Amino acid sequence: MCALPLAAAAVTAPRTQLRLLGRGLAAAMSTARPLKSVDYEVFGRVQGVCFRMYTEDEARKIGVVGWVKNTSKGTVTGQVQGPEEKVNSMKSWLSNVGSPSSRIDRTNFSNEKTISKLEYSNFNIRY
Repeated sequence: MCALPLAAAAVTAPRTQLRLLGRGLAAAMSTARPLKSVDYEVFGRVQGVCFRMYTEDEARKIGVVGWVKNTSKGTVTGQVQGPEEKVNSMKSWLSNVGSPSSRIDRTNFSNEKTISKLEYSNFNIRY
C-alpha cells in the first residue's frame, strides 16, 4: 500500500482504483487526518421515536464509527469516532436534528480526545 494519504494518492493516480473495499471504513479513515472520539448523551423525547435508527443512519452517511443505545433514564447515549470535521458534523446532528419525531432538549458531550486509531469498524445500535 502506498504511504501517501488517500487524497494525495487519488490526485497522483486518478485512474488507479483504491483498494479499500476489503479493509472497510476504519482502514480508510486511519490514513486520514487526526481522529477524534467523543461520548454523548441526548436528553429530551429521544426514546420511542426511532432516534437510534436515525442516528445509526446519519453516522453511516457522515462516515463516522461508534455506537448508540437507550438508557434506563430515558436518554440516548453513545460514542462517535472519526476525522474531526465528521465528528463535529455528527455532534451538530445529535444536538439539533435527531429523528423526525424527537425533541432534543440538550446534548452533553464528554471525554472528547484525539485518538491514534479507531476502536470500531462501523456504527451500530447497542441493546
